[in-house]
Amino acid sequence: MRDLKHLQFFEDLLQSAHNDLVRKAKEEGRICVAYMCENTPEPLLNLGNCFGVRLFAPNTGSMDIATYYMTSFLCETTRAIFERAMEGGYNFTDCLIAPDGCTMMNRCAENIELRKAMDGGEHFFYEHMEIPLKADENGVNLLIKQCRNHILTPLKENYGVDVSDTAIRDAVKAHNRVCRLIQAIGEFRKEEKPRITGYEFAVLTLATYVCPKEYLIPKLEETLEELKDRKPDDKPFRARLVVVGSEMDDPEFIKLIEECGAFVCADRYCFGSLPGRVEIELNEDEDALTQVCRHYIYQCQCPRQMNMEKFYGRKVYVDEIAKEYHADGILYDQVKFCDPWAYERVTGTTALRDEYGYPVLSVDRPYNIRSSSGQMRTRVQAFIESIEIKKIRGEKE
Repeated sequence: MRDLKHLQFFEDLLQSAHNDLVRKAKEEGRICVAYMCENTPEPLLNLGNCFGVRLFAPNTGSMDIATYYMTSFLCETTRAIFERAMEGGYNFTDCLIAPDGCTMMNRCAENIELRKAMDGGEHFFYEHMEIPLKADENGVNLLIKQCRNHILTPLKENYGVDVSDTAIRDAVKAHNRVCRLIQAIGEFRKEEKPRITGYEFAVLTLATYVCPKEYLIPKLEETLEELKDRKPDDKPFRARLVVVGSEMDDPEFIKLIEECGAFVCADRYCFGSLPGRVEIELNEDEDALTQVCRHYIYQCQCPRQMNMEKFYGRKVYVDEIAKEYHADGILYDQVKFCDPWAYERVTGTTALRDEYGYPVLSVDRPYNIRSSSGQMRTRVQAFIESIEIKKIRGEKE
């Protein structure tokens, strides 16, 4: 297919946490709110003159410093982020909001604070949030309290940010605009001959988490219009796969899968589009903060939520996605040493294979796929071949 006009622009944004759009916003005097976990209600980080940026560490190499402080048994994501913080890679930020999504994220944020690895000026602050373990109204009430105490109040007191109900509704409206564009672009993945690759979609989606969203809207709109007239390749892919798993900063992992002949038709990983770019619906009967928190509690697909309804519901959700996007198989992945997704990967792989009948590949991967691409490529190729063999056998039967 013809290259997307703005693909290089979006790819460049993923080469550095301090990318061009972040620089532009800072030059305009805006407040950069850094966060680390998908459980953080994003619209609350984009109030008024603020813009939220998720910490990530592109092109990670050595993690010796982080391993010294955090040991080699903590996940590579948190070690990569801490290493980048120690290198001064996040000194453009004005605060850090760190939910306790997992113990490893806690250790990362605590070490950053103890080592004063992020230094954004005299008003810089660190906040550590407690996140509910269950999706129920008690969990909603806890998240409301945590958001007030650790996001809204510190932003107001330190930077004079408007945290009113009207401001929150405006932030949700802007958030939803980006969500609608990403979902509309993602719809092309359902086609028999898709007009966008899984890699391209991953790049577009990841970019919306790491810079001011409003700067992206014109190019996302142009990309959506471009896709409507884009002619898909006639060359068929060998299998359609849903990628499910933990936080994924490296679109090169999706590219590797597609270079093996598969098409990544849907993304159910942390900071993907499902459910990360699902619109937040607001009504006029209840305050906006409560509705935002309820959305994050009930839409969340994080294995941190341990009540049985959510535990089984996560498998149902993957099954629904696989059917909607016409998947032939599912790839469950976790970044190395990620505890919550290690457990979820085992139970999800077993359930989706034995109870739902999908071919499933279960892998752990490094934070930077380039460090072990050969081994991963071999496993993905073998998985795709197994799907093809099952198809041939099914046709003969």
